[in-house]
Amino acid sequence: EVDLVESGGGSVQAGGSLTLSCAASGLTVADSTMGWYRQTPGDQCELVSRYSSDAITYTKDSVKGRFAISRDNAKNTLYLQMNSLKPEDTRVYFCVAPRSRDDTWTIWAVCGNRLRYWGQGTQGTVSS
Repeated sequence: EVDLVESGGGSVQAGGSLTLSCAASGLTVADSTMGWYRQTPGDQCELVSRYSSDAITYTKDSVKGRFAISRDNAKNTLYLQMNSLKPEDTRVYFCVAPRSRDDTWTIWAVCGNRLRYWGQGTQGTVSS
């Protein structure tokens, strides 16, 4: 059974940093394309960053240069380092993994949809 557990959220002032972690079980991070989505209004999620099994990364333009995705294969954990945080980054962040190797990583997705594995989410809050 696949389980994704996010941690590392919290509250910071604008300009501060948070490091999100996604501890995976039932799935090998090194062999999987995984990513981070964050919640938007209307039960939608937008793709923030993605890390492929071949170590090819994608990062949303609005956070590029501030956010960095990485993985620790030994710990079977995916990370999202978030620096220079802005109030608009205040979101619930989800760790996501595919249910099949044919999964298409879309820019927008319904949060928690059953086509993928989703963590429970971790809240990042950025104050002005």
